[in-house]
Parts: sequence; structure tokens; C-alpha cells
Amino acid sequence: MDKFIIEGGVRLKGSVEISGSKNAALPILAATLLSDGKSVIKNVPPLRDVYTMLRIMRYLGAKVDMEGDVVTVEPAGYSNHTAPYKLVSTMRASVCVLGPVLAKLKRARVSMPGGCVIGPRPIDLHVKGLRSIGADIKIEHGYIVADAPKLRGARVYLGGNFGSSVLATANLMTAATLAKGKTVIESAACEPEIADLARFLTKMGARIKGYDTPIIEIEGVKSLRGAEHSIIYDRIEAGTFMAAAAITGGDVLIKHANIEHLGAIVDKLQSAGIRITRTKDGLHVKKTRSLKPVDVTTLPYPGFPTDMQAQMMALMSITKGISVIIEKIYPERFMHVSELARMGAQIYLEGPRAIVQGASRLSGAPVMASDLRASAALMLAALVAKGKTDISRIYHIDRGYHIIEDKLEKLGAKIKREKEE
Repeated sequence: MDKFIIEGGVRLKGSVEISGSKNAALPILAATLLSDGKSVIKNVPPLRDVYTMLRIMRYLGAKVDMEGDVVTVEPAGYSNHTAPYKLVSTMRASVCVLGPVLAKLKRARVSMPGGCVIGPRPIDLHVKGLRSIGADIKIEHGYIVADAPKLRGARVYLGGNFGSSVLATANLMTAATLAKGKTVIESAACEPEIADLARFLTKMGARIKGYDTPIIEIEGVKSLRGAEHSIIYDRIEAGTFMAAAAITGGDVLIKHANIEHLGAIVDKLQSAGIRITRTKDGLHVKKTRSLKPVDVTTLPYPGFPTDMQAQMMALMSITKGISVIIEKIYPERFMHVSELARMGAQIYLEGPRAIVQGASRLSGAPVMASDLRASAALMLAALVAKGKTDISRIYHIDRGYHIIEDKLEKLGAKIKREKEE
């Protein structure tokens, strides 16, 4: 198992290239299973979660090849409808094969993804959506077992207790492309990753309207063809590097950062005193004055993303004053708080609310990553902490950030990867 050793106190300077979006790539790769023709997906980030998805697709019977950031999928003739526990248990997003396999093979058997350290993430909206268009679904022996000899379009309200669901929207949208008649998804997720999936499905021959709004309309077709598509760039990786520039008082050009996908993040960083300038290559981020505390509430897109909550908390932990961070998507997503406290952060939890009293400085310490975005927060804190920080269990960060240590090192960070003893 690897760990990162980071020596803090270096101001990041230079430029960094953002990779393709993992959260867009996974449902798009699953959607290739709807066709018998070959699909070519470009700008796919070579990450652990992507490799897991490719293994699932091969297990189902598709021919899959990855060279660099290009994935070629030839699904013709695949017949296995079961995604097993040993693969699905390693990545919750594996559940996004449910809709495509059900629509194509008329049945699907996908292991329940279960919960995770950021709190329960139920599949009730997935089940509700697919049942609404004619699927018979049961939960048996830890598997979602779905049968649908004929899917029929319907009007479906897909809102949940904590807002819309990206993966549930993806599952229903992909299944509805081959359903008879029109499906209308109300309270659909509006994230850029859903819009990217819809654009790919449209290239395959699907008829979809309103995919960047809370109401998506899908007119079912008899079949879909293979297509070529380039994945959007990762807005959360871009946001993480924006926060890295901010926390180190840096001056960084973030290439491929799309300001249209980053509105809430840009707003909060600007409110904190960070200058952000749009360029032809991306976004230029520079700290020009003292940081100011800001309050943050996570919300479904276009609100502030839950996947940036931990990184923003790291930034506020060194900002003089008091900040309040409210988590409304995953109220238990505060595993990083205790580890940040080991570095000197002063954070107090009250249910889904974190009160952050900015510390004058952080100090390096041995810490442990608990999930993907918590790992990013610890890295940000380590970049500005006095002394060295050892971050263990960094396999979490490898799930969502491609060669992050190389990118940080090129910006001047003192970081190295070592084997844990």
C-alpha cells in the first residue's frame, strides 16, 4: 500500500492540465452496452474506478480495449446479465450498468452497491425509476434482480430526500432510450455529467430533450448504434486545483477548467478573496489578498458540489475567522474532520453542520485518508502545513485523480509517493 509524504510551505506556481471526468466516463462507458456497434470513447481518465468499470463490462461479455485515454467497446453479442458482488462492491457507480443491461437484454442482475464511509447512499430512486417504465424488480440475496420483457415510457418524478440523483437519472435515461413511447423525468439531475451522457446517447441515435434542465424527455427508439465521443473535463479535479492554488497563496493556470461547470465553486473562492480569470486555455487562479471566511452549503448542481466540501473545509481551516459548512447531500460526510484536527484545524460538528475556526497555521502529522475527497482535503492541508505530512491509504485518491502527485510536483509541491512499511 502506498502513502504520500508532503512537505508544506511551497507556493504553487505554473500550469496544470485537468483530466477527463471520471463521473462522466463511468455512465457513458456503461451506455455503450445499449448498442451492438463499436463505440470509441476519448479523454477517459486512466483511474482505478474506470478500470473497475471495464472489468465489469468484460465480465458481461463486451470486448473492451483501452489505449492511453481512448476506450474502444465492441458489445455485439454479449449475453451475461449479471454484474457480480466482487466487482460492484469496489465501486458504487457500478450500479449504472443496471439501466443499459436491462434495456438491452430485458433482464439484469446487479449486486447491491451498499453504503460507504460518507454515509448511506440508497438505490430507491433507481428502483422507482425503472419500475415506472415497466421493470419488475426484486432484491434477492444482495442483488437487484430486474426483468422487463417490454419497457414503456412514463412520467417519473425522481426527486429524493436530498435532491436529485445523478446515477438514478443516468440509469432511467439509458433504459428509456429503448422503451416504447415517451419518458419524462421530473426532478432529473442537471449535472454536466448527465448532459454529457445525453450528448453521447444522442450520437447513438437516442431522442432526448431538456437534458440540461430538471425535466428530461426521452422518446424511445428501436435500436441504438455505436458512436464516438470525447468525455468532458473533470470539474471536481479543476475545483481541487483551484483550492490548492488558493490555500498555498499560489498563481496557477488550470487548463481545460470550464467556468460554465464551476459557477458555485468560483463564486465561493472569489468571495474568499481569490482572483479567478477566464483565459482561452482555462482559468487563472491567484491569491492577491488575505483570505476571508465564507459559509458553504452543499446542494445539487448548480449548487456547491458535495465533492468539493472537504477541500473547501481545508481552505477555511487556515482562514482567519469563522466559517460554517452545511452538508445537505450526504449529512455524514465529515470523516476528514478528525484527520484535519490532527494537523491543528479547529472544526466543531453539529449534525450536518461544521463550524470552522480558522487556525493561524497547520502542522504536518501522520494522517489517514478515508475516502476520495477526504484524501484531497488532506493533501491540500499538507501543502500549507509546517513540516511533513504522511498520508496513508492513498488508494482512495487514485480512484479519482490521475497522477496527482506528478501534477502537484510540476507546480512546485514537495511530494513523493512511497510504500507503507
